[in-house]
Amino acid sequence: MQLGARIFKTGIAISLALFLANWLNLPIPFVAGISAIFAIQPSVYRSYLTVLDQMYGNLIGAVIAIIFVLTIGSNYLTIGLASVLAIILMVKLNLNNPVPLTLVTLIVIMESHQEQFLEFAGLRFLTILLGIFSAFIVNMIFLPPKYETRLFTSIHEVTEEVIRWIRVSIRHVSDYSSVKSDIGKLSDKLEKVDQWYSFYKDERSYTKKQQFVKGRKLVLYRQMITTTKKSLEVLKRLHRYENELTDLPEHFHIMVQERLESLASYHEQLYMKYVGKLRPEHSETAGADSVLKRHEVMDVFVREINLAYEDATSEFSAYHLMHILSAILDYEEQLEHLDLLIIAYLNYHSDEVGSELENTI
Repeated sequence: MQLGARIFKTGIAISLALFLANWLNLPIPFVAGISAIFAIQPSVYRSYLTVLDQMYGNLIGAVIAIIFVLTIGSNYLTIGLASVLAIILMVKLNLNNPVPLTLVTLIVIMESHQEQFLEFAGLRFLTILLGIFSAFIVNMIFLPPKYETRLFTSIHEVTEEVIRWIRVSIRHVSDYSSVKSDIGKLSDKLEKVDQWYSFYKDERSYTKKQQFVKGRKLVLYRQMITTTKKSLEVLKRLHRYENELTDLPEHFHIMVQERLESLASYHEQLYMKYVGKLRPEHSETAGADSVLKRHEVMDVFVREINLAYEDATSEFSAYHLMHILSAILDYEEQLEHLDLLIIAYLNYHSDEVGSELENTI
């Protein structure tokens, strides 16, 4: 969900909580607005989980506050001790997220010095719950966007950037500092991709068929993310051992360059295959005219090592090149696995790929 949408939802939740609290004549209605801030979430399911956690947490805070006030009274020291006890208990119960609002509940209740303490404590507790439920209602009404589209788009965009840098780096025309800067940015974008994946995973499926399709999609998207991370690892190795690559024998350098170009094209075509722009049986690595296969690359590599040992004047660096080749081979294996997953998915669920995904490529 975009930041602007969440701000909009938060504002509506606060307004709704304040309106309902004033309409019901609840004490200190602004507390309802505060609790709505803590309860707003990017998806309906996460909002549901937040409501449960906040209810448990605020009930614990309210009970501790009431016990402290009725037994040893309310002052600065007892409020602090009660807060410490509440935090310890929440941590023990693995309820870390609702701790801030729980402390708000505790302080709001303990600072009350009304004669009818229990009645006011109950009303204040209900005011906080009203804010939580207001946020949940807003999340239910203003449905979040389809996270699948955002997830696929973000994966594809990061992959395109990585592939573009790989093609530039293998030709040794890239600027060192620019590549280094963009590698850091791409790593940050992949963290955002993981977040979109988490949001998509949290979306609920209400039929067995939807659950089955969703399960296969989760496996597929997770492999897409893994493959993109492997491509970024290849870029990192190319960047780190840039000088060693320039010292390679020309024919071996051309072989590595062709291999990477083939894998980059393969990666791009897999996304086109997934959205239905290529036939499922199409494969970049198939056919007699394809570039060297993995075992052939290794055969050439071993042969170059033997020649380098025989030639004392050779500048061939087998140690550093092994880091690059291992990343390339790992990248290729992940691509092939992704290809198999896409083919299997399209064979059974080709009608489940939405047109909005096709428009992203």
